[in-house]
Amino acid sequence: MTPLKNTERKGGRVRRAVVAGAVALTLSAGGATAWALDRFVVQHVEIPDVSAYEASQVGTSQTGTTGTTADTTTGSGTTAAVTTDTSYVSESSNISISTVTTGSGDSTVTYYVADVVLDDATTLKSAFAEDSFGENITETTSAIAEANNAVFAINGDYYGFRDTGIVIRNGVVFRDEGARQGLAFYADGTVKVYDETATTAGQLLADGVWNTLSFGPSLLDNGEVAEGIEDVEVDTNFGNHSIQGEQPRTAVGIIGQNHLVFVVVDGRSPGYSAGVTMTGLAEIMQGLGATTAYNIDGGGSSTMYFNGDLVNNPLGENKERGTSDILYIGE
Repeated sequence: MTPLKNTERKGGRVRRAVVAGAVALTLSAGGATAWALDRFVVQHVEIPDVSAYEASQVGTSQTGTTGTTADTTTGSGTTAAVTTDTSYVSESSNISISTVTTGSGDSTVTYYVADVVLDDATTLKSAFAEDSFGENITETTSAIAEANNAVFAINGDYYGFRDTGIVIRNGVVFRDEGARQGLAFYADGTVKVYDETATTAGQLLADGVWNTLSFGPSLLDNGEVAEGIEDVEVDTNFGNHSIQGEQPRTAVGIIGQNHLVFVVVDGRSPGYSAGVTMTGLAEIMQGLGATTAYNIDGGGSSTMYFNGDLVNNPLGENKERGTSDILYIGE
């Protein structure tokens, strides 16, 4: 067994602080502790080579795309991408990064906004930690992004923490266990919140879904702050019943067809950023012009990556925590 990283899950996740020796000791105790370690810590790899699996499903790999890098040409007559510290413009995407700070003192909130316009909805891709699908497989957002030649990325829904939810990524089905309110990105640029329990992954794929996220809740209903979002329980797993209070957050918003906005709010850092409630996050998305918005994994996992660098400052420590997946735009 390889050594396991120390990990602490706050704000609605089981807390873990495990090293290899401690795992062996607690496993010897058997019972519930051994079950919890197996369920929430030990890797369970279902697909060890996602790139190859996707290629076998769709005929061509959808991850790890290659293309032009900043200030170069492709040699095929296409226009080179132009990159600055806060923007990226290519033939397929236009990305603009901004920083917003509100409040003062311990009530200060700092968040980061990526306004993204795509030429083709399938330019927004997903990638898994270690290019593997399964439970408890993690890498930092930056590491996954770099492995996939991403110019921009955010953490995903941490699908690997749970064994439920519909998981469709890059047009390929990985899991079909409907459990909650999901978000579906269609290849035609449509983005919809949907009830996972009322459909199947196969039907979604047939309808043209390109990517899904399974976390929530939906933050906006037709541009208005959704009711009851402070009381939502994303999971019923042990130690993960609540995502309430002022927390670091990550959200995806839809302004128009192929016009998306991604927000990462830092938190738990008095004087720098306290974090926001779910309602506060919804109001941020509303203020940015989103008509649909969806909450995804937050806490220490909330991360934005751009052009080789970490944009935000997770937990005020400038240190990323591992996650199981990302959404990204390739170079």
